[in-house]
Amino acid sequence: MGELDADAASRYGEAVFRPEQAGEGERIDFGALAYDDITLARLRALGVGPGWHCLDVGAGTGTVSRRLLEELGVASVLAVDRDVRFLTRRPGLDLLEADITAPGFAPGRFRLVHARFVLMHLPAYRRLIATLADLVEPGGVLVLSDAVDLTGDRTPGTPYRAAMRAMWQGLRATIGTDVTWVPSYPQLLHAAGLRRVGAELHVPPLLPGSPISRFWADTWERSRAAMVATGLVDDAAVDEAVRYLDSDECAALSAGMLTAWGRRP
Repeated sequence: MGELDADAASRYGEAVFRPEQAGEGERIDFGALAYDDITLARLRALGVGPGWHCLDVGAGTGTVSRRLLEELGVASVLAVDRDVRFLTRRPGLDLLEADITAPGFAPGRFRLVHARFVLMHLPAYRRLIATLADLVEPGGVLVLSDAVDLTGDRTPGTPYRAAMRAMWQGLRATIGTDVTWVPSYPQLLHAAGLRRVGAELHVPPLLPGSPISRFWADTWERSRAAMVATGLVDDAAVDEAVRYLDSDECAALSAGMLTAWGRRP
């Protein structure tokens, strides 16, 4: 699928998921609780550790950045985000408030460049993958993670399925989010000049009160207007989906997180 015109939609954090909105940091942290252990295990398996200088793009509340330092013992992390209000500078952790889509974004070269749930919201993803690959020093690794929608035409018609399909369509219309291209990550990393490319998919279980269930419920609340505007759901259907997530009736697959990586020769 082709890239959207950069002016075709608002941007992440403007129309939806505004950082100044009460509870946005907590919503991000629910996602971190669901996915951080998987991310850290993959980074550890790739050899990330002492002596590595790392770039964490779209660092959010900084959970991955901090764990790189505390658990993997890397030398330094530069945490980049368009809004760094949820981040705190500490020894080894530097902050950069920047837009990675801006011309000339070049904060240096790094042994690890990591971005999670970032490129799916940005229309110029092909160019940005090439930009991030160029920031990887020889022998270093680029690690990208984004969502994969697992609701298809044959998925049972649950309240969850209705809400997720409306969410993806609503976010595409408002801020340009597009996950349809995410399974192409391995080919895109190879095209960017990286080698020893690999990929894996993680799907966290939807259980009442679990971090991922709370993440989706909060995400639907923040994107409710965009979801209703699609005509696929109304407010009552969104409310029903939130209740369904927290009930013993819930039997569905969460969206998956596809992680792909490649090394700079």
